[in-house]
Amino acid sequence: HALPGKICSRCSCSWLHSLKSWSLRETRGGSLGWQAETGGIDWEHLKNLRKSEVSRLNQVYERLLHEAGVELHRGWATLTGPNSLAVGTRAIRARHILLAPGGKPVRPPISGVDLAITSDDVFDLVSLPRNLAVVGSGYIAVEFASIFTGLGVQVDLIYRGSRLLKDFDRETSEFLANELEKAGVRLHPHSGIESIESDGRQRIVTTKAGRRLSADQVLLATGRQPNLDRLGLQAAGVHLTESGAIQVEDHRTSVSSIWAVGDAVGGPQLTPVALAQAMDAVGLIFPAGGARRRVSLEHIPTAIFTSPSLACCGMTERVAKERYGKVEVFRSDFRSLKDTVGSTPARTFLKVIVDTCSDRVVGLHMVGRDAGEIVQGFAVAMQCGLTKADLDAAVGIHPTVAEDFLSMRSWKEAEPN
Repeated sequence: HALPGKICSRCSCSWLHSLKSWSLRETRGGSLGWQAETGGIDWEHLKNLRKSEVSRLNQVYERLLHEAGVELHRGWATLTGPNSLAVGTRAIRARHILLAPGGKPVRPPISGVDLAITSDDVFDLVSLPRNLAVVGSGYIAVEFASIFTGLGVQVDLIYRGSRLLKDFDRETSEFLANELEKAGVRLHPHSGIESIESDGRQRIVTTKAGRRLSADQVLLATGRQPNLDRLGLQAAGVHLTESGAIQVEDHRTSVSSIWAVGDAVGGPQLTPVALAQAMDAVGLIFPAGGARRRVSLEHIPTAIFTSPSLACCGMTERVAKERYGKVEVFRSDFRSLKDTVGSTPARTFLKVIVDTCSDRVVGLHMVGRDAGEIVQGFAVAMQCGLTKADLDAAVGIHPTVAEDFLSMRSWKEAEPN
């Protein structure tokens, strides 16, 4: 490919995070006394900033590769055997081959799908739409719905299920959905898409129930799938799973000399997970002694950069109850001091799930400002065996949102599944 790195680097998660923060300053500044007048959003300027940032990141990656002695070949790679591949007309042989092709947006089989854009196309829009229909219920759909709402776009979020973020804790995702609605996002659950049409001015989305919604643009964010086009996996004898991901065991494919990591092997589609898998795979390919750096998925923190943001580490309430039988659930729902002073309607939600038998914290969830920054620290503690007694004994920093995790006293048993 022309650019190294996955969606988080090429589309720039850091840029999206900055864009979210910028939009928040615009929407919240007035509540804190700012009186500066703005002339709206300079979309072209924002696109140029993003382009410059992605270019800077790629230059950093290419410099690191060069300094490590890596020879970079630009183009599409196709496996030609267990120890060989072709990049264009160039043949390359190696004792080991590591595949990390990443993922690509799913385009569902609906009429008029080519009239819609995906997350890869967002920053190619000539102008900022006045209204946007986002199709999907996962983290990409929710993040873009929140960001564009913060930039003044009217957003309709359309999804076929009953709730957003179905793989996240139900109570946490429902809290976030309510906050998004308060911010102006129009939610349309139980709305599978039948077709997309154009009347020459706008896109017309028709749901399976016959409802029609109009928007300047339609953004499909219905998930991502392994980017395996033209890799030649079948010819090389590399097996796939039933879901279409590369089948691996300890990062090794069905061909002993070919390895694979990242989004293409299924599992959490997170940059840190791909990096950890790659480091573990390299350690197996070129053992240097010492303990192996196995990748454990039990305490991997996850953040969704919405407004407010959502972050979590560990199990959902449902999964924890299935695993441990009896768990205690602590929660807190409040307005932070920042929001109280600024008179904003935003609320913060904290949730801690504890295994009753061991007192160990097995799930920690948050919806609120800077949730990712806060949960990251607790994720380290959970990796080290954090207990509820540890939280109770710790001294917090006042006044902060995080200190509420240390003073949660009331609890209830988990709800029945």
